[in-house]
Amino acid sequence: MFYSRFLSFALILSTTTVIAQQPATSSQTIENAIAQKEQLSKTSLVKNVMLENIGPTIMSGRVTDLDVNPEDPTEFYVGYASGGVWHTTNNGTTFKPILDSSNTQNVGDIAVDWNNGTIWVGTGENNSSRSSYAGIGILKSSDNGKTWQNMGLRDSHHIGRILINPNNPNEVVVGATGHLYSPNQERGIYKTTDGGKTWSQKLFVDDMSGIIDVQRDPNNYNLMFASSWTKDRKAWNFDGSGNNSAIYKSTNGGDTWAKVSVEKSGFPTGKGVGRIGLAVFDNDIIYAIHDSQFRRASEDKKETPNSLTKEDFKTMSTETFLTLDNKKLNAYLKRNGFQEKYRADNVKHMVRSGNVKPIDLAKYLENANSLLFDTPVIGTEVYKSTDGGITWKKTHDGYLDDIYYSYGYYFGHIYVAPNDANNIYIYGVPIVKSKDGGKTFKSISAENVHADHHALWINPKNPNHLINGNDGGVNITYDDGENWIKNNSPSVGQFYAINVDNAKPYNVYGGLQDNGVWVGANNARENKRWHQSGQYPWESIMGGDGMQIQIDNRDHNVVYTGFQFGNYFRLNLETDEQSYIQPKHELGENPYRFNWQTPILLSPHNQDILYLGGNKLMRSMNQGSDWTAISDDLTNGGKKGNVAYGTLTTLSESPFQFGLIYTGSDDGLVYISKDAGGSWENISSTLPKDLWVSRVVASEHKKERVYVTLNGYRWDDFKVYTYMSDDYGKTWKDISSNIPASPVNVIREDSENENILYLGTDNGAYVSFNQGQHWEAFSNGLPNVAVHDIVVQPDAKHLLIGTHGRSIYKVDIAPLQQMDTKMMSQPITLFKVNDTRYSSRWGDSFSQWSSPFEPEIEISFFSNVSGEKTMKVLSEKGAVLNEIKMTADKGFNYTSYDLSLNQKGRKALLKENSGIIINKAKNGKYYLPKGLYTIQVDGEKTRFEIK
Repeated sequence: MFYSRFLSFALILSTTTVIAQQPATSSQTIENAIAQKEQLSKTSLVKNVMLENIGPTIMSGRVTDLDVNPEDPTEFYVGYASGGVWHTTNNGTTFKPILDSSNTQNVGDIAVDWNNGTIWVGTGENNSSRSSYAGIGILKSSDNGKTWQNMGLRDSHHIGRILINPNNPNEVVVGATGHLYSPNQERGIYKTTDGGKTWSQKLFVDDMSGIIDVQRDPNNYNLMFASSWTKDRKAWNFDGSGNNSAIYKSTNGGDTWAKVSVEKSGFPTGKGVGRIGLAVFDNDIIYAIHDSQFRRASEDKKETPNSLTKEDFKTMSTETFLTLDNKKLNAYLKRNGFQEKYRADNVKHMVRSGNVKPIDLAKYLENANSLLFDTPVIGTEVYKSTDGGITWKKTHDGYLDDIYYSYGYYFGHIYVAPNDANNIYIYGVPIVKSKDGGKTFKSISAENVHADHHALWINPKNPNHLINGNDGGVNITYDDGENWIKNNSPSVGQFYAINVDNAKPYNVYGGLQDNGVWVGANNARENKRWHQSGQYPWESIMGGDGMQIQIDNRDHNVVYTGFQFGNYFRLNLETDEQSYIQPKHELGENPYRFNWQTPILLSPHNQDILYLGGNKLMRSMNQGSDWTAISDDLTNGGKKGNVAYGTLTTLSESPFQFGLIYTGSDDGLVYISKDAGGSWENISSTLPKDLWVSRVVASEHKKERVYVTLNGYRWDDFKVYTYMSDDYGKTWKDISSNIPASPVNVIREDSENENILYLGTDNGAYVSFNQGQHWEAFSNGLPNVAVHDIVVQPDAKHLLIGTHGRSIYKVDIAPLQQMDTKMMSQPITLFKVNDTRYSSRWGDSFSQWSSPFEPEIEISFFSNVSGEKTMKVLSEKGAVLNEIKMTADKGFNYTSYDLSLNQKGRKALLKENSGIIINKAKNGKYYLPKGLYTIQVDGEKTRFEIK
């Protein structure tokens, strides 16, 4: 069940240009980017190209908050970390997205004034995950999401809590977490008394400490408690505790605050204080859940006479090692996954010869991830105050293990039932409840409830009725967690990577945040029919955080995929065979470093050859069974910290030449090898320094061409870094052009037209028809959501867009691929109309209770000017059978035609062919019979057939 997270613009560069690291993005930059994106969307040549969401939905995505109608709990709102806000009025049976018209889908907190219907959204998730995206401040809607107004705090980036005064809806208190990766001033407690027109900062701790939680007395809005959190996140390290993590109290509605977690209060103070979540029962009883980063008291070492541990080897002498019992040593080696060649006799020989030391048997297992879990911190603990926060006492004895698993940066909420001060719930990987004020706890997780919990609502009128938000969506219980309902109809999947195969129909694969890897046919219908059949059209093929996918083009049942930090497998989906294929370093070597999203690549020249990037590039000639490192370290060597860093993030091999390979790293390095790894050259010396290389792509159209995108998100740098080289990376040209500021995740060439590029950022997708000189916003049907991956299915001429928050989108790009200078210059370009099959059911229904079956074909064309157009439907002999008036935009246009003909057209067709019969359908329309027809728009024509 649980593999989950481990600590988690227009320049042309010459070969001598060096750009220094830029400062964090300001609110002005955010505001400019929003305005620029809005304008691009209005004028885009592809603004009418509709992107279709194909799901999947069943696995849902990470919930950050819930807000429930207190008078009717079948109505509530759900905020998703990067999937927007969704509204239900039927107890979660269906949901409607209401944030799509806004400039972001990144949600930290929602608050609803149920008396007047005003919705407040604090944008930017308040967790500190590697996929917690920054927001754009406070949004407000008075029309259930039809329109949104930005009320400020744009530079806060992440907002943890919004409290509305029930007696004065213009009075609102906000807790702002602030920037994730850098210091900033716009964090702390803010208050407005004029509905958000102006804000006053009421509590500022320091530029590294934001407010992670604010709660109020349910019966007294003036009584509030807030928790500050000192944290320092870098790409290579996360420090989640500090001297200024503390609890504060206000008795005047947030106007002034006093620290209450002081020395002698009973609540921990000092450097080890981590994230704190709060729950207020009344003016006396307050709970706090604390992710304590203080070290555990040293315990007497347990005697383990029958087994060896990693710690044993850290101080063991060579002499002692050589006397170890071979059976015990082999048990240790097998239990910890050492390669087969490392068995007792071999290892003792290596130690005896001096090539290996006993401590190497401990180091072999250690990397940033293992060191994180080996850290003996106290972790989760619950405190209670019964005197209004003056004094605090831990509610339980011993440790609350297996709640946070050492990464409280992702968790931190506690809830108390409105009717019972002893009935509390705490959240982490599991959800657990206590009926005795935190002395003892019991899990209420269930088989249909996803792990990793973030939000809870307790019905004040029925405390057994809970609504739970987690990494897998929404669950509802009416018996206090004994049984749960799953409510996963929103398409809010958080995809890291997607891919397609060449099956008929082709399948789409995707790896998701904490929801594994899934596969489904691209044309699978997203509806409720599977409830009846019992078979959802998408299938889970891997657990954990789903990562990259490679499919053997000779047999689409052979799939390579896995979960975080390079844990990859070779799967046979037909036989259900599964082989673990992660490369292993040699004993005595430092362990390989694997990125959270470790890159893999099947060679386009030989599908038995698989590449995998750690800090070195590994190659297997036999489908991952054996590996050889074909490079030295292709990074800057990593940095000391608790997050794997100094790793490869992207790989590409040219389709023109085997062994023409490019790599990119998380610390800004791009390398090329022209001899299959025999030698490597750094080609990134003139690119901006230190940034995450999100993509390096060898061109499919020109051997010397390569593309690179850099991502500054982990520096709170939102600039666009996109480059192209036509000389193997010796020189680079900036092709970011007019893209609004947003970190770039992916660039992809079109499979047919070398001038067309597709690009995905943390805030949407773009297409260029001139190799990046100018970009068009790709936003019809696609909200402002993070785009992590883009794939072209060349046979179907489909573009697939994998988003991190709104699942997967599909679009037919056949018309776009025809773009050239001729199309831009001529008034109208009509694209091919697909033939269709005649049906006698057109306009009729199976019964009086069902709607008539209406046929439809799509007519698409490109217009180089906006204006009124007339579409004519002509018979094979040129008679006009129907005319449709329409308004065309400059760019690509689409109109639906229902295959009907008017009275005049019917007479003309009967006159041409007296042998045909055209009767009126039950819906009152006449439909075209079988035959050849022509569509004409402004003199341009294209033919289609009804067979």
